[in-house]
Amino acid sequence: MVQKIAALWAQFLGYLKPIDGIPPLLARLYLTPVMLQAGYTKLAGFDNTVSWFESMGMPLPVLSVALVALSEFVGGILLFLGWLTRLVCIPLMIAMLVAAFAVHGENGWLTLSDGNSWLANERVMEAQEKKREIRRMMREHGDYRWLTSNGNMTILNNGMQLAITYFLFLLVLLFTGGGRYTSLDYWLGNWLNPRLNPR
Repeated sequence: MVQKIAALWAQFLGYLKPIDGIPPLLARLYLTPVMLQAGYTKLAGFDNTVSWFESMGMPLPVLSVALVALSEFVGGILLFLGWLTRLVCIPLMIAMLVAAFAVHGENGWLTLSDGNSWLANERVMEAQEKKREIRRMMREHGDYRWLTSNGNMTILNNGMQLAITYFLFLLVLLFTGGGRYTSLDYWLGNWLNPRLNPR
């Protein structure tokens, strides 16, 4: 019985092998717009971003902004192509850790202020009272239905949740690479290996 289950499991894993490049591809496609937008925003508002980095006490703010913005923007392009995937993950992972702990860390874990979450900190709980007051004002002074027709009103907590999530995606890509059949890394590697290591 155990041998039969093991054989079925091995057969199942065999079916997955030809498509094992799809999860890294999906991770790359998920991260691409995130990194492109983050890099573009920093580059487009370069002076403001430098001032923001200075206010947080970041060392060498001009150089830091340039390195982070270029890493994110160029990294987004390279992730899309699946080219130099493992290499580009390293500076992006560093950027995500700095963002998580230096920028978002004091806000706790949650991205949105959800008072029902077991991860809600004091800041999130204080936001619940403010949300109630905002809703009251919206009902009293505006068309509440129209104002919330695109979604519920919420308060951004801006915690470390997203930065850590992106870090974990990048960590996985550091280990898996861009993906078999789905990345330039795979195709260029197949083309280069015989030329670099002739028999």
